[in-house]
Amino acid sequence: MTETELIDDETPDGLLGWCLVANVARETAHGESGLDIQRGTRHFPVGALLWIPPVPWDHGHGRWPAVGRHRGNGRRYVNMVVRSQDLENFRVKGVYSEGLVRSLNGVRHDPAAPRTLQNPWSRERAQYWADSCNQPRETVRIDGRSHPRITVPNPPPAELVVGGEILHLAHYGTRGPHYSRTPPPAEWTPEP
Repeated sequence: MTETELIDDETPDGLLGWCLVANVARETAHGESGLDIQRGTRHFPVGALLWIPPVPWDHGHGRWPAVGRHRGNGRRYVNMVVRSQDLENFRVKGVYSEGLVRSLNGVRHDPAAPRTLQNPWSRERAQYWADSCNQPRETVRIDGRSHPRITVPNPPPAELVVGGEILHLAHYGTRGPHYSRTPPPAEWTPEP
């Protein structure tokens, strides 16, 4: 074992807690049907490191609070709500800065305990979230109806078995995979 590797039970010196982090994606889709492609986001540049605190509720479909250094002022941390689809490369990092702790705590920050995270991630829970975010899945539409509990990987499979029934991929577009109970038509081949 090298000196840089950590033993699972060993805690690095100065560690204040663990946090889920991600980088701002190189290209982000905006506008109608996601056709307006931009570099980074309005508030964060491409590749900016964002710290994502755990929250008890979702701020809107796929929108998460995040702490990072703003595009205009790279010295101070700011709290923003970002779209999860604008983030990539999820992983777990240790928190060592009191300024970062203050931003992650937000309004719950206790000045009497400036080095205490009020709602910390456990390392295992943050790693679980990182793994699930790095393996994105898409919700399925079957014969025009959305089924949010059924998800498939990206790219979706050509056939899907749900409840013993075989479904066929009919269309895959910006709104996700659309499956049909009707099999695709046989391909016509000319006779020689």
